[in-house]
Amino acid sequence: MLKLSRLTDYAVAALVRLGTAEGVETSPGIAAGTGIPEPTIAKVLKVLAGQGLVISTRGARGGYRLGKPLAEISISEVIFAIDGPIALTSCVEGGSGQCDSQSLCPVAGRWDPVNDAIRGALSHISLADMAAASVPRALRVPGPAINEVV
Repeated sequence: MLKLSRLTDYAVAALVRLGTAEGVETSPGIAAGTGIPEPTIAKVLKVLAGQGLVISTRGARGGYRLGKPLAEISISEVIFAIDGPIALTSCVEGGSGQCDSQSLCPVAGRWDPVNDAIRGALSHISLADMAAASVPRALRVPGPAINEVV
């Protein structure tokens, strides 16, 4: 099962919250608005600030704001900031490279196109898409919509 870390999920929620804020937002304010514990939000914001996705301002009127608009932040950037490179298996580019069976594996090196496709799809979904609950047209699965009568 492919599964994002809980911290990545929290980071997306925090960034979307910041995208709706006017001016700066404090970590307790983000925590209250998202339902995520404040120590966890503080940890996530520190990592995101280190990657330039948020900008922190110290002082009495300090807080956090987005480093760039939601439309310019992709899901893949958030995953990379929190979890590191997107790697489905240890033998793909960006993976840990520590596979004991690599010399015997019949699919060694063949996961790269799959990994690239997933990374590409995630790079085309912005946080603005997430905030609007929309999927970019290029990534929509052809066929009838869920609510459409066939």
